[in-house]
Amino acid sequence: MTQPAIAAPVLPRALETYPSAADQTLGTELLQRVQLEPFNAIATGIFALAILHTFAAARIAALAHRLQDRHDASSVATGRAPSPHMGAELLHFLGEVEIVFGLWAVVLLAAATAWFGWPVATHYVNDTVVYTEPLFVVVIMALASTRPVIGFAETALRTLASLGGGTVSAWWLSILIVGPLLGSVITEPAAMTICALLLARQFYDLEPSARLKYATLGLLFVNISIGGTLTPFAAPPVLIVARPWNWDLAFMLATFGWRAMVAILLSTGGYFLLLRRDLLALNGRTPLPDLEVPTEECAGPGLLPVPAWLTAAHLAFMGWTVFTAHYPALFLGGFLFFLGFSRATAHYQSRLELKTPLLVGLFLAGLVIHGGLQGWWIAPVLSRLPDGALFLGAAALTAVNDNALITYLATLVPDLGPVLRLAVVQGALVGGGLTVIANAPNPAGLALLGRFFGGAVSPLGLLVGALPPTVVAGLVFRLL
Repeated sequence: MTQPAIAAPVLPRALETYPSAADQTLGTELLQRVQLEPFNAIATGIFALAILHTFAAARIAALAHRLQDRHDASSVATGRAPSPHMGAELLHFLGEVEIVFGLWAVVLLAAATAWFGWPVATHYVNDTVVYTEPLFVVVIMALASTRPVIGFAETALRTLASLGGGTVSAWWLSILIVGPLLGSVITEPAAMTICALLLARQFYDLEPSARLKYATLGLLFVNISIGGTLTPFAAPPVLIVARPWNWDLAFMLATFGWRAMVAILLSTGGYFLLLRRDLLALNGRTPLPDLEVPTEECAGPGLLPVPAWLTAAHLAFMGWTVFTAHYPALFLGGFLFFLGFSRATAHYQSRLELKTPLLVGLFLAGLVIHGGLQGWWIAPVLSRLPDGALFLGAAALTAVNDNALITYLATLVPDLGPVLRLAVVQGALVGGGLTVIANAPNPAGLALLGRFFGGAVSPLGLLVGALPPTVVAGLVFRLL
């Protein structure tokens, strides 16, 4: 007698294959899902360790510096030349936030291989996980950080800053208000890159106080997270749901766009009033000159002034990348053409910065690998929450997971009504600045501004800096 074929294991297990648990408590349902698929607990445990690693990264980096300093002092005392200490180098590697999720993805792959076998594990990593967003962020970040694009953005914002006398305060307001709103056109990763680079040149280089540094970083992350909501294609958590829920441009402007502008104005204005003494103290210091003067970040010796046609070409490459954002073969192909174009126009270009975009891409790729295995517990949580609680729950979950993943899982919840859809997206958007992993562009900002925080941003400092604008955005989105 022929035995029935046993279904091959699939990673992750499809949510619809779990039995209905409408009459059970959340705890009972989650326990039942772990019993049916024990690897759920393993994958989530590894993800939790990765999150703890991100919170410990600053301390690990500080420990690496102390170990290297002691090694250098010992070398000098014994008459030897200072040299790298292997333990310090290893700790420095482990203290890099950008590698955390990629590193723990290796652990996850090993665990999946031991549990299911190599074919299932590699099928998940290679065929199931979608890397379009990490690849897009790498390309758009590299394009946005080029000399012509930054020069164009700086010229536009300088015009606005000149209305306030071109002071540091005027620059700060212009970058943090207008920059995030540009994300609705050029995408949030590009807006984050441009805002972070300009803040580095016009603000952070002037050595502001620690509380002003963290307040600015938190405000930037929150404003970027909500600033891309004037259109349905720029903010990753909106992009995920726009097509299945039929959210078009008119809907975004009427439902999210004007509220985002109000929230950004209120939060930035409030922080300006609260921290005006710290900001005004910087006004006597001179920001760096424009990008036509070579600097360490944006130019090199002997470069010619950037002509208008070259800036237009760079913006066209960015436009192509945004237009083909769902098609990696097309925007990666366009980027390869750009690399050749950049080489042909080298006398106008600064050195193309690829290290930071690639590290950010690694961070996001690791995050989506882990995130794809968290639906077993996130979906039941979202489906059981009422309107207000769903908003708060989505915001809280966003702090420990990418907000695009939260909204993606919401699209999988059956019979999620219009009010609940709004609540989950609102929560995912306003919570996008609470941690580095809450929103896809945040790692880009961290990579560009991290050096101003001693090489490692304190998660608690970022949380404190982002919490007030998060509350403001939440109140605006929910009450207006």
